[in-house]
Amino acid sequence: MPENTLPNTLPYAGLRVVEFTHMVMGPTCGMVLADLGAEVIKVEPLAGDNTRRLLGSGAGFFALFNRNKKSIALDLQSPEGREAALRLVATADVVSENFKPGTMKKLGLDYASLKQLNPRLVYVSHKGFLPGPYDHRTALDEVVQMMGGLAYMTGRPGDPLRAGTSVNDIMGGMFGAIGVMAALAQREKTGHGQEVQSALFENNVFLVAQHMMQYAVTGKPAAPMPARISAWAVYDVFQARGGEQIFLAVVSDSQWAVFCDAFGFADLKDDARLKTNNERVVAREWLIPMLRERIARYGVAELSAMFERHALPFAPITKPEDLLDDPHLQATGGLAPITLPDGRETRTVLLPLTLDGERPGVRLNPPRPGEHTRELLAELGYSPEEIDRLTKT
Repeated sequence: MPENTLPNTLPYAGLRVVEFTHMVMGPTCGMVLADLGAEVIKVEPLAGDNTRRLLGSGAGFFALFNRNKKSIALDLQSPEGREAALRLVATADVVSENFKPGTMKKLGLDYASLKQLNPRLVYVSHKGFLPGPYDHRTALDEVVQMMGGLAYMTGRPGDPLRAGTSVNDIMGGMFGAIGVMAALAQREKTGHGQEVQSALFENNVFLVAQHMMQYAVTGKPAAPMPARISAWAVYDVFQARGGEQIFLAVVSDSQWAVFCDAFGFADLKDDARLKTNNERVVAREWLIPMLRERIARYGVAELSAMFERHALPFAPITKPEDLLDDPHLQATGGLAPITLPDGRETRTVLLPLTLDGERPGVRLNPPRPGEHTRELLAELGYSPEEIDRLTKT
């Protein structure tokens, strides 16, 4: 398996994480820690995590968020399976879970129980809500987007629309990982672990906090994005020749001058009504239709070349599948080869950061169900006969 970062040079090399997770939020936390070098062991049911079998928009969840992990399959409903899980946890630095409130307590795998076994343990829970009046509710990314203002801001007035990706699940898992990092740093000082909690709803509120503060500062509610009064005069999607679309932005007075000069719009540059950005914002009602008509004469390639040459912000409208062939991602190592659990080869997206100039890479493919069960149980002291009994479905 290609590696662009040696395992023993990664910051969390030597750290063991045991995760009881499924879907996106919890696995994202584990993926971040795994990419940064931790040994992450995913505890799955004997039949495998149900996330493996999702269709449609969930088909990519398992492959993306479970790389660089080992898989152990245990029946946590049986005393023997729970005992094996406890033995595993006793060797761990971190436990991560994202089951419904009360589930881990019923299994004897909650923080209060496990810290008696391992006082240095850092335990991270990923939930719908932090403890409070809502914490009994069942949450999904879409639920908190609707109740947390994000769907309102994304859609047109009267037509709330969820964001096009699992923003709260993914960011909630990231904040869980940040909490783990903080708790590990604290453990270096105190010698004791602690419980970390991350939640979908609170993550969503953090995402819309800028709009909340806009209201607090101005006294005026933020309008949904499609109906907003833009802070900049030219900040729109335009249709180019042939029907293709491109986003173009001109966000300062100096950029306006460059834009007008580049396209030969001397009449607009000299128009006294358009001298400053704020004046151009006021003039948007007639300015933008005029610009749309003029821009439509150019193809997307021409516009992209012109904006890039003059250091103006632009972006052709791109579909997710097109990014697999993006020249920047390919040139910078943002995509890495990976083998899916069914044996097919593809590429995956790496963490959006570098460490000493290197992108943390893929060390382990997404595991097959229970792929590492026998070796991990043997490491915990189980005999071959005991392993046979524990792995029998």
